[in-house]
Amino acid sequence: MDERRIRAAIAAAVLVLVPVASAGADNLTSVELLGKFLFYQGLSTPGSMSCAECHGPAVGFTGPDAEINRHGAVYRGAVPERFGNRKPSSTAYATFSPVLHYDEKKGFVGGNFWDGRATGRHLGNPAADQAQGPFLNPVEQNNADKKTVLEKVKASSYGPLWQKVWGESLSIDTQQTLDLNYDRVGRAIAAYEGSSEMSPFSSKYDYYLQGLVQLSPQEQQGLVLFHGKGRCASCHTSKPGPKGEPPLFTDFTYANLGLPKNPENPYYRMDRVSAGGKPINPEGADWVDLGLADFLRTCDDPAWRDKAQESRGKHKVPTLRNVDKRPSPDFRKAYLHNGVFKSLEEVIHFYNTRDVPGAGWPAPEVPQNVDTAEAGNLKLTPQEEAAIVTFLKTLSDNYTP
Repeated sequence: MDERRIRAAIAAAVLVLVPVASAGADNLTSVELLGKFLFYQGLSTPGSMSCAECHGPAVGFTGPDAEINRHGAVYRGAVPERFGNRKPSSTAYATFSPVLHYDEKKGFVGGNFWDGRATGRHLGNPAADQAQGPFLNPVEQNNADKKTVLEKVKASSYGPLWQKVWGESLSIDTQQTLDLNYDRVGRAIAAYEGSSEMSPFSSKYDYYLQGLVQLSPQEQQGLVLFHGKGRCASCHTSKPGPKGEPPLFTDFTYANLGLPKNPENPYYRMDRVSAGGKPINPEGADWVDLGLADFLRTCDDPAWRDKAQESRGKHKVPTLRNVDKRPSPDFRKAYLHNGVFKSLEEVIHFYNTRDVPGAGWPAPEVPQNVDTAEAGNLKLTPQEEAAIVTFLKTLSDNYTP
């Protein structure tokens, strides 16, 4: 089957499965198209859960269910009563994160997942490492092993595309071929996540940087505050790279913002739900989300384990691209790693007044290592808070000049 016929067949199937996200199929390379099919194919056990069930295109490839976002913000797995511990992070722009490493000035930089456990050390790309994780996670897609996943891929209708991309049909006969082809699944999904369809750099702010549109006065005020009084750009870099690369609105570092718990997080009830004969969360309501420290204290690098204490409560700084992207103005999103905040206005007000006496914020879940340099008492006026929120709305992709 030639390239044109392969693309026509795959695009037709994608139109049936994912009509909202299928328009860009002709612009994808073969490996990106394969990754797109894997992203939208239901590969879970049981059922037909796909990556898109927690990473929806209409909301910037994060949690697409407004009712879930309104409460606990954590999405269930293929086994309905099983829940993980954090809200879905965005898969858009995830491929730009470097391999996790330690910087003497910045601390840990790179990796994927909120706690950095998809380091990128295995496949050289944290997004590719991350793409492999949910398939085998009992609280997510719940497959028993790599072979189970690959058997489903092999039984799919896009075998010719797999053969075109990798130069051979999908084999699962030996442990070596299982490992090789499971790595190829991760690489293909990461290729799609870095494609012009999922990471298009097509926001109003991108057009503004190209001199094609102007920001409104309030948006311009928000941009000035973003770089100045609001201290946002300290972590969410907003200027083009040294070779003119579009800004990614994250420096890929980790921080403890002093967030309070989200009391509706279903993970607190996972002491009553088991996987593999053990409670998913043995600590129940007493569980504390230590973020990066949870990964470091059990990782295989002794030097990193020594830094777990200083990393307590730190979570990855997310990109702000698509932070306000939503299918309708009244669609409810959830913000930060535990989804405790439900609007950008609430997030900015927390950043601004967290440490102001009498502001009324609950105590931080992890009181150690709280960032007081970029947040806490910024002395922004209500009008300035509103201007920053207005600027953040210029970061949604698919803007039409």
